[in-house]
Amino acid sequence: MRLRFALLVVAIIGATFALSCKEPTATTNKQESPGATNSANAPVLAKTAGALPEEAFKAQLTCPDCPTKMRAGQVETINIKVKNMSTIEWFQRGGEINDRSDNKFYIAGGNRWLDKDGKLTPETEGHNGIPENVAPGAEIAMTLQITAPKTPGEWTMELDMVQEAVTWFGEKGSPTTKIKVTVVK
Repeated sequence: MRLRFALLVVAIIGATFALSCKEPTATTNKQESPGATNSANAPVLAKTAGALPEEAFKAQLTCPDCPTKMRAGQVETINIKVKNMSTIEWFQRGGEINDRSDNKFYIAGGNRWLDKDGKLTPETEGHNGIPENVAPGAEIAMTLQITAPKTPGEWTMELDMVQEAVTWFGEKGSPTTKIKVTVVK
């Protein structure tokens, strides 16, 4: 009787170990973000590129030396710092695997121009992909090429993150950084 009980216990432990070491299948090919727990509420990301989950669209951007005066149409490269304020890792290419030939799902820093009334304009935007994956809470430095509006006046340059062909982070509630810029002839 003891032998049967011991064999049953060994079989259960072996089965549990085998299931915990099982390779992911096509239907379970997901990876938890760093720092996530195994609870039902923990965020889980697919290995292939796709749109970020809602809670991943949280960033903080700073520009220590942004210009406040530019010539109309002037092209300038600025240095920005980007901090991932979410609990989800941002993969540079939108996923661990991205075999697309376009930039869809890539994560980038970008700028847009607002007129004196605070309305978005069709002026040239700058985009630059993040140079590496960014873990939750981590901060990276990167550059961004901006082009001043062609019309002189008072403008606001808005810095934000964007997931290409998905959305700007600001449209999901993430704060943007706004810098007043005087554009002269």
